[in-house]
Amino acid sequence: MRASKSRKIRLRPVSSHHNAIATVGPLFKRVLVAIDGSKSALRAAKVAAKLAQRNDSELLVVCVVQRPTYVFSPAHGVGAPSITLGDYYVYANKEAEKWVDDAVSLAEGHGVKAKGRVLKNAPSIVQALTEYAADQEVDLIVVGRRGVSGFKRLLVGSVSSGVVSHARSSVLVVK
Repeated sequence: MRASKSRKIRLRPVSSHHNAIATVGPLFKRVLVAIDGSKSALRAAKVAAKLAQRNDSELLVVCVVQRPTYVFSPAHGVGAPSITLGDYYVYANKEAEKWVDDAVSLAEGHGVKAKGRVLKNAPSIVQALTEYAADQEVDLIVVGRRGVSGFKRLLVGSVSSGVVSHARSSVLVVK
């Protein structure tokens, strides 16, 4: 057996990654951040605002108010709290609007053009986020790892995991 001769390979210098991005344009023209009032969502909003600032992107801040899958009925008895479905929606929408306004203000403080939207009465948070992102032609979805739900997941929350699985665009999960 004969040993093969080694060939010399010439590499051409390539421009830096930063220069390539500057030539092509921003990677993410439109970024969506999903918020729910949790600490994780606040971290995601900060990261999304910084990314949008660096890429000169538009930022869409979205909060989803999910349709309840069942209604709690108050316990029968004296002093039992009574909450109606109407009360739930008023409270949930008011909180969602506050979170969206806070995140939009945060982004605008970084010099980012931001729009806020509350998606109301959604059958599924994941479905609402991924469909809205597709309709708005979003390039990147930023979500927190864990939301406000009481369920604990081993690595990522159910919403972030669902968005990663079902979104057409890239997804960034912020820890």
